[in-house]
Amino acid sequence: QVQLVESVGGSVQAGGSLRLSCTASGSMYRIYTMAWFRQVPGKEREGVGAIERGGSTRYADAVNGRFTIYRDNDKNTLYLQKTSMKHEDTAMYYCAADGRPLGVLVLRPSYKYWGQGTQVTVSS
Repeated sequence: QVQLVESVGGSVQAGGSLRLSCTASGSMYRIYTMAWFRQVPGKEREGVGAIERGGSTRYADAVNGRFTIYRDNDKNTLYLQKTSMKHEDTAMYYCAADGRPLGVLVLRPSYKYWGQGTQVTVSS
């Protein structure tokens, strides 16, 4: 099994920056692709960005150019650096992981392992 634990989110003003992290533990050989998703009440969970073990990435159009996803494989940690944040970035953010490649998973919420989520609020 794999356990994923996100860092505490927080509040930030519009235009500001925030970095989230997600530390994985357990059977690390099961993880190839890691990703960030977000969800607001009443809406479906949406993919933000994903990264393979080798570094290939994919981003949602809504965050491309503002968010950067990266990972430290030695530390088993995934990061999401968010800049130029907007009110619409307010959501519960989830870390996800899976053993399949990014080309199969893309940004659909079909990943096998999930963190518990962390709230990020952007104030105008």
